[in-house]
Amino acid sequence: MVTALSKPSSLIHEIQLEKVDNWNLFKFSESLQLRMESLLEKKKADQLTTDEIAELDAIGELDRIFTHMNAMLAAQDVNS
Repeated sequence: MVTALSKPSSLIHEIQLEKVDNWNLFKFSESLQLRMESLLEKKKADQLTTDEIAELDAIGELDRIFTHMNAMLAAQDVNS
């Protein structure tokens, strides 16, 4: 389980490369993906603690960064 955190960089060890079709994409580890889903469910039920809010914010920031990087990689491949 991921502990409370405030910096997305503290989750860097939870990122892996996964081959999807012809691309190597950045993906969350299974444990981080499950943790994010768990926190999102708690958020829907309005049951997040202050630490969990910070944790979800950090995971969300990392998700946005890697989504952008994956889009850049895919666009580069299409344009080559």
